[in-house]
Amino acid sequence: MKKAATESDWGKEEERPFVLRLYVAGSSPNSVRAITNLKAICEKYLEGNYELEIIDVHQQVQKAGDRQLIALPMLLKESPGMERRLIGDMSDTKKVLKGLGIKETGV
Repeated sequence: MKKAATESDWGKEEERPFVLRLYVAGSSPNSVRAITNLKAICEKYLEGNYELEIIDVHQQVQKAGDRQLIALPMLLKESPGMERRLIGDMSDTKKVLKGLGIKETGV
């Protein structure tokens, strides 16, 4: 299994959990794929070192209202490090890892 080096491994951040919010639109195909893909990435590369909240903008309007959502699904990385936003179904693992600030390393 591959391990990931986080920003903390590079000396940029102290080790703390990733705080992620995934904004989706109901049970649309893209939303379902984004949830499945992101959960798999988190379990493989973050090994339980994350907090993931999935927010359905149709059911949780108040949580989505204060965010500038330009497209759905959208992943918001709140910490560690600077805030990042990723849009899409999270199927491109390398792009998601880069967006989260995770460097994939060998076994």
